[in-house]
Order: sequence, then structure tokens, then C-alpha cells
Amino acid sequence: MPDGSVVKAVVRGKFRLLSFRTTSPVAVGDIVHLRLVDDGTGVIERIEDRKNYIVRKWPHRRHTYQILASNIDQAILIATLVKPKTSTGFIDRFLIATESQHIPTLIFFNKYDLYEDKEKEMLEELRKAYTNAGYTVLHGSLTDGSTIERIREIVKGKKTLLSGHSGVGKSTLINALVPNANVKTQEVSEYTGKGKHTTTYSRMYKLPEGGYLIDTPGIKEFDVPGLTKRNLRDLYPEFRQVQNECRYNDCLHVNEPDCAVREAVEKGQIPLFRYQNYIRILNTLPN
Repeated sequence: MPDGSVVKAVVRGKFRLLSFRTTSPVAVGDIVHLRLVDDGTGVIERIEDRKNYIVRKWPHRRHTYQILASNIDQAILIATLVKPKTSTGFIDRFLIATESQHIPTLIFFNKYDLYEDKEKEMLEELRKAYTNAGYTVLHGSLTDGSTIERIREIVKGKKTLLSGHSGVGKSTLINALVPNANVKTQEVSEYTGKGKHTTTYSRMYKLPEGGYLIDTPGIKEFDVPGLTKRNLRDLYPEFRQVQNECRYNDCLHVNEPDCAVREAVEKGQIPLFRYQNYIRILNTLPN
């Protein structure tokens, strides 16, 4: 509620805001019209159109999606190169999801205090690749006060989606920024090297300085409903910078002659790993 109070509410009627099936018509971040009833609960009678949203496939039902959050001002993807290691495939799928919804995204590499020379070299390669693509890339340790203050300034006054695998530090960040949040944190499994799930649903926290943090479940991959081979290529910013120079307007950058994207990869202007991830995703999509 506008005064900060919490009201339990139910949905009245059917809502069809999207072209695909979802687990619930209401998502974290939605702006709703609520009618209070005599017992103090509420009835959601209308949901405002969303300016954007992030979804994942619902694991328990085919062709159904879970809306993780909506009306997002920015996203922060927390990644790690140790305990656990975040793959570039996961990072790129998340960036495709935010690009498709025009959500500005920052990539934060956590646990820098644990990095050895190999991880620091890898971090520099990734920083250069994603910065050249137009993303903001930061690194640090969420156990360090200066890192927390840096992020506090970034999220102040905005509705920020936090994402990343379980164990990368989302809960640690929320506990540092939100007084009395008391989000559970767990150590990474020594056996699997992966984090244990501490969040199973999205939740929004109000920041003392203004704005909100939306914590999302630690999931394996994101999805973009309706994604095709044709529009995937437009979700890579560094591809967009050169693909107008391709011989064919509908070039998918696979084996077409005079492809400016492949030429940029060969020259090292576009990182090979970004192109390889693109091809892997492309091969899973319809035309």
C-alpha cells in the first residue's frame, strides 16, 4: 500500500496480459488496483500494463512461464568465477532476456578476494568483452564495506532486479542493504561446488534510501517467450554494431558469405565465446 502497509489480497476475475501462459497473473513489481474488503484483505481488480518483465520456464508444466518480476528499472547479475563458477552461457542468456525487454544491466563479479591469477586473467577478458558490448561490469567482494557502498549508490531510488546462481551472494547483498531483511545464506556445497537454493520465489524489499530490490530464485537459465533465430541476432549489442555491413539483410551469421559479424569474430573484435554461445542458442530456436 502507499503507506507501506501490507495487505493480503486475492485476484478477482481473469487477466490476460501476455500472449503466453503464466503460473500467476500477478508478478512481483506489478502495479495493481486493489479494493479493500471488510475483513481487511483486498481484491485485485486490475493490473496496469507492464513496461517490461523477466520470465523463466516453469519446470513443472510445459509451455508455461513464471514471471519473476516486472516494471524493472535495472538489473544486476551477480556472477562468480569460483565457488560456484558462473558460465558465460548463463550470463549471455540472462543478457538476452534483459535486452529483449530493454532493461539496463550491470554485471557484478563477486568473491574477488578468492580469485587467483587464473581467475583474475579470466575476469579481465570478460570485463573487456562485456564492456565493449555496452554493459557496465564491476567486481569486488560483498564482504567488503566499500563494495557494498558502491552498489548502494547504484540501486538507490530504482527498482532493481537481482539475479544469479544460488551461492553467488544475492542474499548477502540484500542483508547488507536492507535493515532486518534476515535473508538466509548458505555455504556452497563442497561436493558439487554449487550453491544451495535459499530463495524459491521472487520477493521485493524496500530500500531505506528509496527504491526496491527484487530477489529472484537461483535458476539455471532464463527464457524469452517467442524468441526466434531472426530476432536473437538483434539481442547481441556488438552484433548490431556491424551486421548492417553483412551482404544479406537477413544474415544469421552462420555460414552466409560476406558476413560482417563472423569477420569481426575472426579479427578479435567480437569475442569468440560470445559468438559460440550465440550459435548454441541459435540451434535451439525456430526460424
